[in-house]
Amino acid sequence: MAQFKKIICAVDFSEHSAKVADYAKSLAECTGGNVLCVYVAPSLSQYVGFHVPPSSIESFVGEIVSGADKTMAQFMTANFSGIDAVGKVLVGYPAEELLNLCDEEKADILIMGTHGRKGIDRLLFGSVAERVVKSARCPVLTIRPESEPEQE
Repeated sequence: MAQFKKIICAVDFSEHSAKVADYAKSLAECTGGNVLCVYVAPSLSQYVGFHVPPSSIESFVGEIVSGADKTMAQFMTANFSGIDAVGKVLVGYPAEELLNLCDEEKADILIMGTHGRKGIDRLLFGSVAERVVKSARCPVLTIRPESEPEQE
């Protein structure tokens, strides 16, 4: 029988993140598992060399991480009270960081949201969820945002 003791919950702090967290919390409650909730801040290292001093980029990323740490603390309090859960902020490319974390932590499952992009938006912005699903060694549960009912 599948065990879900180590649950990783990836969030982006959008309005959809609370729904993703609810799935992770519910699964942890049902299985007695623990949750590692993670946010991946962009590294911005790809901008070094565009006449932007590395010290400016490092300073900006530091501010992003500091803000993300505060937001994570608030998010954890609001969404994971009553269960064994820890928040963590990483820096880098989201798909790569999530895949590495799942391997390092020997995750039983990764729960993450999708943006539900289609067409040209998906081509332009890519899909972190798609890359993770295709490469993860553990099961991945993706949660789509709720869409508005179509008008007839």
